[in-house]
Amino acid sequence: MARSRDVRPVIELRSTGGTGCTCVTRKNRRNDPERTVVRKYDPVLREHVDFREER
Repeated sequence: MARSRDVRPVIELRSTGGTGCTCVTRKNRRNDPERTVVRKYDPVLREHVDFREER
């Protein structure tokens, strides 16, 4: 079972396109403590949009 303050927690990225599409990934909390923004492909919109970290 994972600790609540794990160094590499699982985070959920949600599309800013308004489609509700999500992506799950892990990030290193020590190297990047602020919220992550990744540009990924949204299959509903069929274009690349920003995916922002949800907490």
